Amino acid sequence: MADTHRITFEPVDIEMEVDEGEKILDAAFRQGIHLMHGCREGQCSACKSYVLDGEIQMERYSTFACNDAEVDEGYVLLCRAHAYSDCTIELLNFDEDELLGGFPIQDVKTRITAIEPMTRDIVSLRLLAIDPPTYEFKPGQYADLKIPGTEEHRSFSMATTQSTPGEVEFLIKKYPGGRFSGLLDDGINVGDELLLNGPYGSFTLKDGHVLPVVCIGGGAGMAPILSLLRHLVETGSTRPVRFYYGARTGQDLFYLDEIAELGKLLSDFEFVACLSESMDEKDKALCGAVEQGNVTDVVERREAQLSKCEVYLCGPPPMVDAAIAFLETSGVPHDQVFHDSFTSPTAD
Repeated sequence: MADTHRITFEPVDIEMEVDEGEKILDAAFRQGIHLMHGCREGQCSACKSYVLDGEIQMERYSTFACNDAEVDEGYVLLCRAHAYSDCTIELLNFDEDELLGGFPIQDVKTRITAIEPMTRDIVSLRLLAIDPPTYEFKPGQYADLKIPGTEEHRSFSMATTQSTPGEVEFLIKKYPGGRFSGLLDDGINVGDELLLNGPYGSFTLKDGHVLPVVCIGGGAGMAPILSLLRHLVETGSTRPVRFYYGARTGQDLFYLDEIAELGKLLSDFEFVACLSESMDEKDKALCGAVEQGNVTDVVERREAQLSKCEVYLCGPPPMVDAAIAFLETSGVPHDQVFHDSFTSPTAD
Protein backbone atom coordinates (compact mmCIF):
# COMPACT_ATOMS: atom_id res chain seq x y z
CA MET A 1 0.00 0.00 0.00
CA ALA A 2 1.29 3.46 -0.94
CA ASP A 3 2.34 5.75 1.87
CA THR A 4 0.05 8.62 2.90
CA HIS A 5 1.31 12.15 3.50
CA ARG A 6 -0.15 15.37 4.86
CA ILE A 7 -0.47 18.45 2.66
CA THR A 8 -0.81 21.92 4.19
CA PHE A 9 -2.03 24.68 1.88
CA GLU A 10 -0.99 28.27 2.49
CA PRO A 11 -2.13 31.01 2.91
CA VAL A 12 -5.55 29.42 3.50
CA ASP A 13 -4.48 27.10 6.36
CA ILE A 14 -6.20 23.98 4.97
CA GLU A 15 -4.79 20.48 5.52
CA MET A 16 -5.53 17.17 3.83
CA GLU A 17 -4.05 13.73 3.24
CA VAL A 18 -2.80 12.34 -0.04
CA ASP A 19 -1.64 8.87 -1.05
CA GLU A 20 1.55 8.65 -3.06
CA GLY A 21 -0.36 6.94 -5.85
CA GLU A 22 -2.88 9.77 -6.37
CA LYS A 23 -2.39 13.22 -7.74
CA ILE A 24 -2.71 16.08 -5.25
CA LEU A 25 -5.59 17.72 -7.15
CA ASP A 26 -7.55 14.42 -7.19
CA ALA A 27 -6.95 13.96 -3.47
CA ALA A 28 -8.32 17.43 -2.84
CA PHE A 29 -11.48 16.70 -4.85
CA ARG A 30 -11.93 13.44 -2.94
CA GLN A 31 -11.89 15.34 0.34
CA GLY A 32 -14.23 18.14 -0.76
CA ILE A 33 -11.51 20.75 -1.29
CA HIS A 34 -12.04 22.59 -4.57
CA LEU A 35 -8.69 23.93 -5.68
CA MET A 36 -8.48 26.12 -8.76
CA HIS A 37 -8.11 23.95 -11.86
CA GLY A 38 -8.65 23.88 -15.60
CA CYS A 39 -7.73 21.07 -17.99
CA ARG A 40 -6.57 18.62 -15.26
CA GLU A 41 -4.08 17.21 -17.79
CA GLY A 42 -1.00 19.41 -17.28
CA GLN A 43 -1.76 21.52 -20.34
CA CYS A 44 -2.84 24.79 -18.71
CA SER A 45 -1.54 26.59 -15.63
CA ALA A 46 -4.72 27.06 -13.62
CA CYS A 47 -3.56 24.77 -10.79
CA LYS A 48 0.06 26.02 -10.72
CA SER A 49 1.29 26.33 -7.12
CA TYR A 50 4.56 26.74 -5.23
CA VAL A 51 6.15 24.11 -3.00
CA LEU A 52 7.36 25.71 0.23
CA ASP A 53 8.49 22.44 1.79
CA GLY A 54 8.45 18.73 0.95
CA GLU A 55 9.17 16.31 -1.89
CA ILE A 56 6.92 16.38 -4.94
CA GLN A 57 7.33 14.79 -8.37
CA MET A 58 5.24 15.44 -11.45
CA GLU A 59 3.90 13.15 -14.14
CA ARG A 60 4.23 14.20 -17.78
CA TYR A 61 3.11 17.82 -18.34
CA SER A 62 3.39 20.64 -20.86
CA THR A 63 6.31 23.01 -20.40
CA PHE A 64 3.99 25.70 -21.76
CA ALA A 65 2.01 25.32 -18.53
CA CYS A 66 5.07 25.13 -16.27
CA ASN A 67 8.49 25.69 -17.81
CA ASP A 68 11.78 24.15 -16.68
CA ALA A 69 12.94 27.28 -14.88
CA GLU A 70 9.71 27.39 -12.88
CA VAL A 71 10.01 23.73 -11.96
CA ASP A 72 13.58 24.34 -10.76
CA GLU A 73 12.29 27.18 -8.56
CA GLY A 74 9.65 24.93 -6.97
CA TYR A 75 6.50 25.49 -9.01
CA VAL A 76 4.23 22.50 -9.68
CA LEU A 77 0.99 21.66 -11.42
CA LEU A 78 -1.22 20.03 -8.81
CA CYS A 79 -3.06 17.99 -11.45
CA ARG A 80 0.23 16.21 -12.25
CA ALA A 81 1.88 16.25 -8.82
CA HIS A 82 2.49 13.34 -6.42
CA ALA A 83 3.70 13.91 -2.85
CA TYR A 84 6.45 11.70 -1.38
CA SER A 85 6.61 13.42 2.01
CA ASP A 86 4.56 15.81 4.09
CA CYS A 87 4.39 19.07 2.13
CA THR A 88 3.51 22.72 2.50
CA ILE A 89 2.18 24.26 -0.71
CA GLU A 90 1.41 27.89 -1.45
CA LEU A 91 -1.71 28.34 -3.57
CA LEU A 92 -1.14 31.08 -6.13
CA ASN A 93 -4.70 31.20 -7.46
CA PHE A 94 -7.67 30.43 -5.25
CA ASP A 95 -11.17 31.50 -4.29
CA GLU A 96 -11.77 31.21 -0.55
CA ASP A 97 -15.53 30.91 -1.05
CA GLU A 98 -15.05 28.00 -3.46
CA LEU A 99 -12.37 26.09 -1.54
CA LEU A 100 -14.74 24.41 0.89
CA GLY A 101 -18.03 25.52 -0.63
CA GLY A 102 -18.34 23.33 -3.70
CA PHE A 103 -20.14 20.06 -4.26
CA PRO A 104 -18.18 16.82 -3.79
CA ILE A 105 -17.10 14.90 -6.88
CA GLN A 106 -19.66 12.21 -7.73
CA ASP A 107 -19.64 9.06 -9.85
CA VAL A 108 -23.10 8.91 -11.42
CA LYS A 109 -24.66 6.22 -13.59
CA THR A 110 -26.96 7.89 -16.13
CA ARG A 111 -29.32 6.88 -18.92
CA ILE A 112 -29.52 8.69 -22.26
CA THR A 113 -32.96 10.25 -22.75
CA ALA A 114 -32.35 12.28 -25.93
CA ILE A 115 -29.78 12.86 -28.68
CA GLU A 116 -30.89 15.84 -30.75
CA PRO A 117 -28.97 17.73 -33.49
CA MET A 118 -29.02 21.48 -32.85
CA THR A 119 -26.90 22.58 -35.85
CA ARG A 120 -24.80 20.79 -38.45
CA ASP A 121 -22.16 20.03 -35.83
CA ILE A 122 -23.68 20.67 -32.37
CA VAL A 123 -25.70 17.94 -30.65
CA SER A 124 -27.79 18.11 -27.47
CA LEU A 125 -27.20 15.06 -25.26
CA ARG A 126 -29.67 14.66 -22.39
CA LEU A 127 -29.05 12.29 -19.49
CA LEU A 128 -31.10 11.12 -16.53
CA ALA A 129 -29.26 10.28 -13.31
CA ILE A 130 -30.01 6.73 -12.14
CA ASP A 131 -27.55 5.91 -9.38
CA PRO A 132 -27.55 8.16 -7.45
CA PRO A 133 -30.80 9.74 -8.74
CA THR A 134 -29.46 13.30 -8.44
CA TYR A 135 -26.30 15.04 -9.60
CA GLU A 136 -25.28 18.21 -7.78
CA PHE A 137 -23.25 20.94 -9.46
CA LYS A 138 -22.98 24.69 -9.77
CA PRO A 139 -24.15 26.43 -12.95
CA GLY A 140 -21.24 26.74 -15.37
CA GLN A 141 -19.35 23.63 -14.22
CA TYR A 142 -18.48 20.59 -16.32
CA ALA A 143 -18.33 16.80 -16.01
CA ASP A 144 -16.35 13.91 -17.43
CA LEU A 145 -18.30 11.40 -19.52
CA LYS A 146 -16.70 7.98 -19.87
CA ILE A 147 -16.32 6.68 -23.42
CA PRO A 148 -18.19 3.34 -23.41
CA GLY A 149 -15.93 0.30 -23.57
CA THR A 150 -12.80 2.26 -22.62
CA GLU A 151 -11.16 3.85 -19.59
CA GLU A 152 -11.05 7.22 -21.39
CA HIS A 153 -13.30 10.18 -20.77
CA ARG A 154 -14.14 13.53 -22.34
CA SER A 155 -15.14 16.73 -20.55
CA PHE A 156 -18.34 18.64 -21.35
CA SER A 157 -20.14 21.53 -19.64
CA MET A 158 -23.67 21.24 -18.30
CA ALA A 159 -26.31 23.48 -19.89
CA THR A 160 -28.87 22.85 -17.15
CA THR A 161 -29.15 23.90 -13.48
CA GLN A 162 -30.19 22.36 -10.18
CA SER A 163 -33.83 23.12 -11.02
CA THR A 164 -33.72 19.68 -12.70
CA PRO A 165 -31.39 17.83 -10.29
CA GLY A 166 -31.69 14.45 -11.99
CA GLU A 167 -31.72 15.68 -15.59
CA VAL A 168 -28.61 16.99 -17.32
CA GLU A 169 -28.06 18.43 -20.80
CA PHE A 170 -24.74 18.69 -22.62
CA LEU A 171 -24.13 20.52 -25.89
CA ILE A 172 -21.40 18.66 -27.78
CA LYS A 173 -19.55 19.71 -30.91
CA LYS A 174 -18.86 16.90 -33.36
CA TYR A 175 -15.34 16.55 -34.74
CA PRO A 176 -14.12 14.17 -37.47
CA GLY A 177 -12.69 11.14 -35.70
CA GLY A 178 -13.86 12.35 -32.29
CA ARG A 179 -13.70 9.47 -29.80
CA PHE A 180 -16.86 10.56 -27.98
CA SER A 181 -18.64 12.89 -30.41
CA GLY A 182 -18.31 10.27 -33.15
CA LEU A 183 -20.60 8.04 -31.11
CA LEU A 184 -23.44 10.57 -31.32
CA ASP A 185 -24.17 9.58 -34.93
CA ASP A 186 -23.59 5.86 -34.58
CA GLY A 187 -22.50 4.26 -31.33
CA ILE A 188 -24.77 5.34 -28.50
CA ASN A 189 -28.55 5.48 -28.41
CA VAL A 190 -31.45 6.62 -26.25
CA GLY A 191 -31.75 4.15 -23.37
CA ASP A 192 -28.02 3.40 -23.16
CA GLU A 193 -26.16 4.02 -19.91
CA LEU A 194 -23.25 6.43 -19.53
CA LEU A 195 -20.98 7.00 -16.54
CA LEU A 196 -20.53 10.61 -15.41
CA ASN A 197 -17.94 12.00 -13.00
CA GLY A 198 -18.05 15.55 -11.67
CA PRO A 199 -18.56 18.39 -11.11
CA TYR A 200 -15.39 20.24 -12.07
CA GLY A 201 -14.51 23.80 -12.98
CA SER A 202 -14.64 27.32 -11.57
CA PHE A 203 -16.70 28.92 -14.34
CA THR A 204 -19.37 29.86 -11.81
CA LEU A 205 -21.19 32.97 -10.66
CA LYS A 206 -19.88 34.22 -7.33
CA ASP A 207 -22.33 34.91 -4.51
CA GLY A 208 -22.68 38.55 -3.62
CA HIS A 209 -21.09 39.93 -6.79
CA VAL A 210 -22.97 42.81 -8.43
CA LEU A 211 -20.89 43.89 -11.44
CA PRO A 212 -22.50 43.64 -14.90
CA VAL A 213 -21.95 40.27 -16.59
CA VAL A 214 -20.50 39.92 -20.09
CA CYS A 215 -20.60 36.40 -21.56
CA ILE A 216 -18.48 35.57 -24.60
CA GLY A 217 -19.10 32.17 -26.16
CA GLY A 218 -18.78 30.10 -29.29
CA GLY A 219 -19.57 26.58 -30.44
CA ALA A 220 -20.42 24.23 -27.58
CA GLY A 221 -19.46 27.05 -25.21
CA MET A 222 -23.15 27.86 -25.39
CA ALA A 223 -23.76 25.19 -22.70
CA PRO A 224 -22.26 26.72 -19.55
CA ILE A 225 -23.46 30.20 -20.52
CA LEU A 226 -27.01 28.87 -20.87
CA SER A 227 -26.59 27.35 -17.41
CA LEU A 228 -25.48 30.73 -16.02
CA LEU A 229 -28.37 32.55 -17.69
CA ARG A 230 -30.90 30.04 -16.38
CA HIS A 231 -29.43 30.42 -12.89
CA LEU A 232 -29.61 34.22 -13.05
CA VAL A 233 -33.29 33.96 -13.95
CA GLU A 234 -34.03 31.36 -11.27
CA THR A 235 -32.39 33.47 -8.55
CA GLY A 236 -34.08 36.73 -9.62
CA SER A 237 -30.77 38.46 -10.37
CA THR A 238 -30.89 42.14 -11.35
CA ARG A 239 -27.34 42.24 -12.76
CA PRO A 240 -27.07 43.62 -16.32
CA VAL A 241 -26.10 40.81 -18.73
CA ARG A 242 -24.67 40.90 -22.26
CA PHE A 243 -24.20 37.64 -24.19
CA TYR A 244 -21.96 37.67 -27.28
CA TYR A 245 -22.02 34.41 -29.24
CA GLY A 246 -19.58 33.81 -32.08
CA ALA A 247 -20.52 31.65 -35.07
CA ARG A 248 -19.53 31.35 -38.71
CA THR A 249 -22.98 31.83 -40.29
CA GLY A 250 -26.60 32.12 -39.24
CA GLN A 251 -26.95 28.35 -39.71
CA ASP A 252 -24.63 27.88 -36.73
CA LEU A 253 -26.94 29.72 -34.33
CA PHE A 254 -29.28 27.77 -32.07
CA TYR A 255 -31.37 28.08 -28.90
CA LEU A 256 -32.32 31.59 -29.99
CA ASP A 257 -35.91 31.26 -28.73
CA GLU A 258 -34.69 29.96 -25.36
CA ILE A 259 -32.22 32.84 -25.04
CA ALA A 260 -34.92 35.37 -25.94
CA GLU A 261 -37.28 33.97 -23.30
CA LEU A 262 -34.56 34.04 -20.64
CA GLY A 263 -33.74 37.61 -21.62
CA LYS A 264 -37.34 38.70 -21.01
CA LEU A 265 -37.03 37.47 -17.43
CA LEU A 266 -33.82 39.42 -16.73
CA SER A 267 -33.98 43.09 -15.87
CA ASP A 268 -31.30 44.22 -18.36
CA PHE A 269 -30.23 41.74 -21.05
CA GLU A 270 -28.93 41.80 -24.61
CA PHE A 271 -27.89 38.96 -26.91
CA VAL A 272 -25.59 39.68 -29.84
CA ALA A 273 -24.84 37.07 -32.52
CA CYS A 274 -21.42 37.62 -34.08
CA LEU A 275 -21.02 36.04 -37.55
CA SER A 276 -17.44 35.73 -38.78
CA GLU A 277 -18.00 34.44 -42.33
CA SER A 278 -21.22 35.77 -43.79
CA MET A 279 -24.32 37.72 -42.91
CA ASP A 280 -27.44 38.39 -44.96
CA GLU A 281 -30.89 39.87 -44.38
CA LYS A 282 -32.24 36.51 -43.24
CA ASP A 283 -29.53 36.31 -40.57
CA LYS A 284 -30.43 39.79 -39.29
CA ALA A 285 -33.98 38.61 -38.65
CA LEU A 286 -32.88 35.65 -36.52
CA CYS A 287 -32.45 37.52 -33.26
CA GLY A 288 -32.30 40.93 -31.67
CA ALA A 289 -28.79 41.93 -32.73
CA VAL A 290 -26.52 40.40 -35.37
CA GLU A 291 -23.11 41.82 -36.23
CA GLN A 292 -20.43 40.87 -38.74
CA GLY A 293 -17.00 39.94 -37.38
CA ASN A 294 -15.16 37.79 -34.88
CA VAL A 295 -16.76 37.80 -31.47
CA THR A 296 -13.84 39.58 -29.78
CA ASP A 297 -13.92 42.35 -32.40
CA VAL A 298 -17.64 42.87 -31.84
CA VAL A 299 -17.18 42.99 -28.07
CA GLU A 300 -14.41 45.56 -28.48
CA ARG A 301 -16.69 47.75 -30.62
CA ARG A 302 -19.66 47.56 -28.26
CA GLU A 303 -18.23 47.35 -24.73
CA ALA A 304 -16.38 50.47 -23.63
CA GLN A 305 -16.52 49.67 -19.89
CA LEU A 306 -15.26 46.06 -19.78
CA SER A 307 -12.96 46.82 -16.86
CA LYS A 308 -16.08 47.39 -14.78
CA CYS A 309 -17.63 44.02 -15.72
CA GLU A 310 -17.18 40.34 -14.92
CA VAL A 311 -16.43 38.41 -18.10
CA TYR A 312 -17.26 34.73 -18.63
CA LEU A 313 -15.56 32.96 -21.55
CA CYS A 314 -16.30 29.54 -23.04
CA GLY A 315 -15.71 28.23 -26.53
CA PRO A 316 -13.00 26.84 -28.84
CA PRO A 317 -9.50 27.29 -27.36
CA PRO A 318 -8.40 29.78 -30.07
CA MET A 319 -11.42 31.97 -29.30
CA VAL A 320 -10.78 31.85 -25.56
CA ASP A 321 -7.07 32.60 -26.02
CA ALA A 322 -7.87 35.59 -28.27
CA ALA A 323 -10.45 36.86 -25.79
CA ILE A 324 -8.06 36.59 -22.84
CA ALA A 325 -5.40 38.57 -24.74
CA PHE A 326 -7.98 41.20 -25.68
CA LEU A 327 -9.27 41.50 -22.11
CA GLU A 328 -5.73 41.98 -20.80
CA THR A 329 -5.10 44.86 -23.19
CA SER A 330 -8.51 46.28 -22.23
CA GLY A 331 -7.47 46.47 -18.58
CA VAL A 332 -9.95 43.92 -17.23
CA PRO A 333 -8.62 42.69 -13.85
CA HIS A 334 -7.72 38.99 -13.84
CA ASP A 335 -10.07 38.28 -10.95
CA GLN A 336 -12.99 39.50 -13.09
CA VAL A 337 -12.36 37.00 -15.89
CA PHE A 338 -13.67 33.44 -15.60
CA HIS A 339 -13.04 30.51 -17.94
CA ASP A 340 -12.24 26.83 -17.82
CA SER A 341 -9.28 25.57 -19.84
CA PHE A 342 -9.95 22.59 -22.07
CA THR A 343 -7.39 20.77 -24.14
CA SER A 344 -7.46 20.71 -27.93
CA PRO A 345 -10.84 19.74 -29.38
CA THR A 346 -9.12 17.33 -31.76
CA ALA A 347 -8.79 15.05 -28.71
CA ASP A 348 -12.55 14.91 -28.27
